[in-house]
Amino acid sequence: REKMLTQTLQTLERDGIVHRDAHPVIPPRVDYSLTPLGQEAAGLVRSLARWTGERLTGVEAARREYDARREATG
Repeated sequence: REKMLTQTLQTLERDGIVHRDAHPVIPPRVDYSLTPLGQEAAGLVRSLARWTGERLTGVEAARREYDARREATG
């Protein structure tokens, strides 16, 4: 898990989404923050999460209808 987190953070840093600030202390400490590009992406993700939440009831209804049709036709 730790390796996956490290790889993900390195990718996000390389892509300009996060800024890495390593502190020369013992024990080692690294802080991450969103860059302006990362902040823009976070806003889009929040909007998508809000949109999904607002439409969850409709998605669940569509799933029930789909499952019922599949059961009826075998």
